[in-house]
Amino acid sequence: MKPFLALFAVALMSGCATDHSLYAWGHYEDVIYETYAKPGATPPEKEIETLEADYQQARAANKPAPPGWHAHLGYLYYQTGKLDQAVQEFNTEKANFPESAVYMDRLLAKFTKK
Repeated sequence: MKPFLALFAVALMSGCATDHSLYAWGHYEDVIYETYAKPGATPPEKEIETLEADYQQARAANKPAPPGWHAHLGYLYYQTGKLDQAVQEFNTEKANFPESAVYMDRLLAKFTKK
């Protein structure tokens, strides 16, 4: 019975050590926190750089970006005046997460009016 319990404990511990996350979160949560908790503390260009690096790592690991990631990147591109890239990111968010379509369409409509 003791060997079974030891084997069970090892299996349980190894199961906790693996990453079962569906998405590649990278620094996304940190970037969001910095953006809203400390406005202006980190320039949008630096945040874009961080998110783009995370995206490359996610692609290498064959994991998708989490919900809201492309929308936030689009917002950062908007802040830096890169409207074409912002529109592209909003469309990507909408394609990856159809539940965001209404909100993304509203944002996209504002860009097409300008």
